[in-house]
Parts: sequence; structure tokens; C-alpha cells
Amino acid sequence: MSATAGMSGRPWHREEPGHPCRILRVTGPLVEMEYVSGTAMYDLVSLGEAGLPGEVVAISGGVVTAQSYEYTGGLAPGDAARPQGAPLSASLGPALLGGVFDGLLRPLSGSGDWLQPGSVGHVSMERAWSFVPRVSEGERIDEGGVVGDIRDGGPPRLRVLVPPGVGGRVERVAPEGAYGKDSVVAVVGGTQVRIGATWPVRRPRPVRERGGEREALGTGQRVIDLLFPVARGSTVAVPGGFGTGKTMLLQQIAKWCDADVIVYIGCGERGNEMADVIADLSALEDPRTGGRLAERTVTIANTSNMPMMAREASIYTGATVAEYFRDMGLDVVVIADSTSRWAEALREFASRTGALPAEEGYPAGLASAIAAFYERAGAVVTLGGERGSVTVIGAVSPPGGDLTEPVTANTERFVRCLWSLDRDLAYARHYPALSWAGSYSRDAGALAARRAVAGDPAWADQRARLAAVLAEADRLADLVDLIGITALPDQERAGVLAGRLVREGVLQQSALSANDAYCGPDKAAALADAVLATVDRCHELVASGVPAATVETVDFGPVLRAREEVGPHDTEAVRARRQAMLARLGELR
Repeated sequence: MSATAGMSGRPWHREEPGHPCRILRVTGPLVEMEYVSGTAMYDLVSLGEAGLPGEVVAISGGVVTAQSYEYTGGLAPGDAARPQGAPLSASLGPALLGGVFDGLLRPLSGSGDWLQPGSVGHVSMERAWSFVPRVSEGERIDEGGVVGDIRDGGPPRLRVLVPPGVGGRVERVAPEGAYGKDSVVAVVGGTQVRIGATWPVRRPRPVRERGGEREALGTGQRVIDLLFPVARGSTVAVPGGFGTGKTMLLQQIAKWCDADVIVYIGCGERGNEMADVIADLSALEDPRTGGRLAERTVTIANTSNMPMMAREASIYTGATVAEYFRDMGLDVVVIADSTSRWAEALREFASRTGALPAEEGYPAGLASAIAAFYERAGAVVTLGGERGSVTVIGAVSPPGGDLTEPVTANTERFVRCLWSLDRDLAYARHYPALSWAGSYSRDAGALAARRAVAGDPAWADQRARLAAVLAEADRLADLVDLIGITALPDQERAGVLAGRLVREGVLQQSALSANDAYCGPDKAAALADAVLATVDRCHELVASGVPAATVETVDFGPVLRAREEVGPHDTEAVRARRQAMLARLGELR
């Protein structure tokens, strides 16, 4: 990697580590030490005899403050510290796919329950990768250009790219063959290009252009794809209290969304949940490739019992990994579960540094930190002219389900989609427990216009009708609680029935059903059409004089059970049940 590889062209790597200095104070993850010449903000430091990794977060009056990414037990004033002359950086390469790493991208697979203190994480360099060059000596290539392909890196198409800030004539290129991660496969403009790369995690990787046409990200979850769709390169917040099914919903999206690469960040979550995620991803067959889903997934597991400040770094590490694959022209989804645990790490460290607390004790810079994370999402044109995207989906775990607390409130300011999970729905065993009244999608209008251009103008109308049925049913639910359903006029009783049919026949989805865990877009549209046609027929019958009580006695099971009894893409079976249901209702005339 070039010493000047960055958006501003300024060096981010200095060749020599700084001179040793003395530690002055240790308070949990906060370590204060003497300033030595050459120390800069966000430099890595090596703390104590064990070489615990830390990062400079403040320099004032000859005192340098660092946050330690390891447990500091045994570290004492007077111990030595050494600045490393470089910021916290991620070691990137094809070996990331299928791997499990901690918040600093240190491999966890095969390391037992705990990493050794001070261990420096690097992706395994033992494996050789099949490299096929795509440039010739003497050819000119700009930054972000493709040097060659990696043929055995996994299901996604992987490439070796010219680093940002580098360009010029190809002075040397390696022949086709197998090379290790640190092998030099080309020399461009005097800079060595390797199979792998390194990049500072807090610095977004540069792109040529942001924005462009918005395409929908398919999640396989009907309530999302039909009502609250998300565009590739967009941002989503998933707030919900304990027990509302956030982790299960995010796992479903990780398993079934149509992204090229998944980066799953377990940020401060329970270890058993992360173990379940890893086991599920390892066992699940990828419907797109026929291989294992884990082969196109990068898992960053920084669980609640791991060092607190490594949790703070984990989301930046995940974003950097996502941008690395995005620059190859791939669509990447980052799932952060949960950003509330990350914000708690910020609050704890701010308290130890004596920073003035803002709302509920969080640091004053909380909103800026949240915005900086979500801003790393986007659909872009890469430096090499490819189209790629990073979609960020972040769970929020508000204490006591309070959606007005600072992390939730600030997150809602910066995201384009909100999938709010409702405790009452979860307790009623309605999953996904996504509140149609408390959620929104700012991408829906652009996606509807794109569908109309592509020949599907009915999608927007179907979405509007589903939303209208649910809103009317919610309005009537309050009346039912007050006076009972038998006191309602027949048309309004039909409205209550319509809401139940939409909830049970379309929005509910079982993650444990082979047919229902994933729902293709055609089946989702067919189910919505079948239920809405049934609702229309019920209203027609009531308007023609058939009592609502008689309509309510009809067995709607064939339509309601279609979601679980019909295959994920079997639209013909859904249409057949629709016709049978309409015929049965026709007998009531």
C-alpha cells in the first residue's frame, strides 16, 4: 500500500515507531502516558510488556491519552509504552470471507475461547490464492483499476485493485499462478501491489462518485419488501426492546438478502447468540451459489464479555471490510447488532476521561459519531468505474423499549428507513414484530418509480392498499376494545376482518418454516394479491346484504396457510388458492 494512499493525499503511515515512553495512569481501558515526538491522534500504541494494543484519543499538555483494546489488568504506572507510528488499520484480503474475527479483525477461528493479550491479528497468510493478471507490462492504469482476478476466493467475484492514491505505468506484473496474501503481484508507478491490502478503519475509502439509480435490496421478508423496502446503499435502523426479535430478524436478512457479501457485526451481543449466528451461517446452503452461506460472509464477533473499547472499533472495522469488497463492484450489506452497545462503550470511556456528559450521560459527540458511521453507506461508482454499494442495517436496543432515548433518537435522524419492532406484536407471537404504524421507508417512492419504469406499476398501488387496510384496522381496533365487535356496522366489521387477513396471510412469516423463512418477490406479490382480492370480495358481499357475521364464519385457511404450505417461488399455487377462495365466497350470495 502506498504511503500516501488516502482521500487527502496526506501520509497515513509513518515508517518508524516512536520512542518508548512511560505510562502515567491506568483507569480501566484509559491509559495516560508521556508525550514523545511523532505521536499523533489515532496512532496505535503498544502498552506494557505484553504489548497491549491501544489507540491515541487525546494529546494535551505533554500527556497522551489512549484507549486500550485489551483488558488492562497488571498494567501499572511506570510501565513502558511505544507509539507505533500508524493508525488502527484493517488487514484486508480474500481470506476474510468465511472468517470469524474480533473487533480489531483478529481471527477467532481456531484460537480457543480467548485471544492472547497483545496478540496482533492478521488474516492467515498460509493459503495461496489463484491470481490471473488482467494487465500487461507497460500499460497505464489508474487508482482503483483491476490488476487481476482471484479465481478461488469464494462465490463473489474477487479482484486485486490498484490502491487509492496510486497510478501510472505497470512496471511489472506477476504471471498466472498461486500467491500468498502478502505476495507482490504487480508494480504500478513504483508502488508494489499485493494480493491483500491495509486501510485505516476510521477513514472511509475514496470513491469516484456517490449516488445514481436506486435498486431495491431484496430481503426475502414480506413485511419489508412489500411495505418498507430498502434500496442498495441505503441505511436502516431497527429499534426494539428486549424480546421483540431484533436478532432473529437481522439473522434472517443476513441469510436471505440478495447481497454479494454480508458483514455481520456482533457488537456487544451475548456470546450464545453470536454462536448461533455462526453455526447457522455455516450450516445454511446459499440459494444463490449452492455452497455454504458462510463463504460470502465476514463475521465480526465482539461479544459482551470481550474488551469494551474493541467493541467501539468493531463497527469501523466492519465498514472498512465492506468498502473493500464494494470497491470490487460488489453489493455489500453491513449488519450491526447492536449500535446501542457501541454507544455504551463511548459513554463509559467518556466518563473515565472526565468529559462533560450530555443527555443520559452520553458524550456530546454521540450524534456526530452515529452520523459518521451511517454515512459510510452508499451506492457509488468506484475509483475503477465499477458500481458497488454498502447498505448499513443497525439494530438499536433502547433500555426499557424507550424509543426517545438519545441513541434511538439520533439514529432516526440519519437513516432512510426505520423498521420499528413492537413489543405487543411480539407478545402476540406475530413475527417479524415490525410495527406498520411506527415504521417508514424514504426509499419507497424512488423504488416504486423504478418498478414502474421496469414494467411493474402495480407495486406502488398494492403497497398503498396494504397500508390503508392496516391503518383502517388499527383505527377500528380501538373501537372494538371499547364497545365490542358486535356493535360495529357490518362494513366496519369487514374492515376488522380485512386487517386480520393481511396480518396473518401476508405480514406474518415463520423463520422456522422451510417454505416461509424466505419469500421470493413474486410469491410475496401473489400472496398480497390473493388476500386483497379476498378482502374486496368480503366487502362486496357485505355491501350486497350478506351479514358480516356470516362472512366471518368462512374458513379462510387455504389463503392464510399458503405462505407456509407453498414453496418460496410457487406463485401458481398461490393463484390457485386465490381462485378457490373467491369461488367459496361466491357461494354466499
